[in-house]
Amino acid sequence: MKEKKKDIRSLTKDQLRDYFVNNGDKAFRGNQVYEWLWKKGAHSFDDMTNVSKDTRLFLEEHFVINHIRVDDMQRSEDGTIKNAVKLHDGLTVESVLIPTATRTTACVSSQVGCSLNCEFCATARLKRMRNLQPDEIYDQVIAIDQQSRLYHNIPLSNIVFMGMGEPLMNYNNVLKSIEKITG
Repeated sequence: MKEKKKDIRSLTKDQLRDYFVNNGDKAFRGNQVYEWLWKKGAHSFDDMTNVSKDTRLFLEEHFVINHIRVDDMQRSEDGTIKNAVKLHDGLTVESVLIPTATRTTACVSSQVGCSLNCEFCATARLKRMRNLQPDEIYDQVIAIDQQSRLYHNIPLSNIVFMGMGEPLMNYNNVLKSIEKITG
């Protein structure tokens, strides 16, 4: 049976540096790859153009980059954009871009479904299936920032964790995503 590849974005910068050193490369290579993953938003190892082809093939052999995909986008007359976001495992969450005259806000999900039974919330009718990983939360913000720039000509200025799920029930991953978003 073939071993399942690990999502490279689950590694910290130090873990990436150690991985390269332990495999006979230089530590700075971990910094390069980390920058591609978290600063440049690479969805493929082929995107990492300042990393050698051999290194990219090596990474492809051992890792995956599980990124999200906006599966469906609905734009309203006021400029709001509602996204159905497909996760790597086929599950779907929602994210929303909310524009005003001076700023745009991303409303992002932190869980697939929710275990709380708030009567006012449509997500409460869905059972909680799992917590989102930090990279899945980060990817929602990056996608909404791209939409904000494309459709409203301004970068994203605010983020609220009011999409699917209860962010405090996924506290550690939400904090890690904030570190990546603001880093």
